[in-house]
Amino acid sequence: MSKRLEIDSLRALLAIAHYGGVTRAAEHLALSQSAVSHKMRRLEQTLDCDLLARRAGGPLFTEAGKRLCDYARRMVDLHDEALSDLGKKYLAGTIRLGMTEDTTTSDIARILGRFTRLYPAVNVRTRTSQSLNVQAWLEAGELDVAVMQIFNADVAKGDLVLFDDTLHWVKSPDLSLNPLGPIPFLSFDKNCFYRQWGFADGQAQGHHFEKVLECPSAAGIKSALQSGLGVALLNGMHLSEGIEIIEGVFPPPPDITFVARIHPRSRTEPVKALIDEIARELRASIPLRAAG
Repeated sequence: MSKRLEIDSLRALLAIAHYGGVTRAAEHLALSQSAVSHKMRRLEQTLDCDLLARRAGGPLFTEAGKRLCDYARRMVDLHDEALSDLGKKYLAGTIRLGMTEDTTTSDIARILGRFTRLYPAVNVRTRTSQSLNVQAWLEAGELDVAVMQIFNADVAKGDLVLFDDTLHWVKSPDLSLNPLGPIPFLSFDKNCFYRQWGFADGQAQGHHFEKVLECPSAAGIKSALQSGLGVALLNGMHLSEGIEIIEGVFPPPPDITFVARIHPRSRTEPVKALIDEIARELRASIPLRAAG
């Protein structure tokens, strides 16, 4: 029998790469750990080489495993795009989409690129800003769909929950803090709900924040953080080397959630197709939960 690579096994391989191990990949794929391990062994038998390094404290993949991950991403994308393309119906129209900076750097941007190839007659017009701006545009009827982050408690009925994240007080390891004095604060603009929560809850508990930088870009905030200019509130996807989580000083931030929210009057066929595409694509690697 000729050799072949199974798509489901390649999806498991990509989940291991995404989540950093077999155990977490199994949890997010809703499979047992043994089932995921079995898929990896079948891939290794098919290719007659080791893919997982299996050394405590060492790299996750062998060189062959890393190379297969590159192929797997392209193969899974092409497989899913072919299914969507051959099974889709003709759609035309315009979608007014609002996104935050964080969502433009996530898988959503890649999904949008594929959606426009699948439905070339659908014109997607995108605006990017802070979550509160995007939410206001949606409520005013200026957008059909908003993809944004909100606090967990603010998830509304009908929201498509894309993935959850955490929020942290952070600083440079080189920055010394005096909790009793003014706290230098690195802020997104005034419509950033991180900032609004931090100033309200933090100052209510006796801390005095002094804004020393306002920047709409996460990259700008991270650069200032790593230079030791002040503290900030950042979500987990932006944590990296040179950024230290502050524990036990300020009030614990609430968790956040990334959602896709549709305007009630915008449930058109193109909009439904876009939401279905987002849900289908992310379901393979990120567990979705519909807001009830």
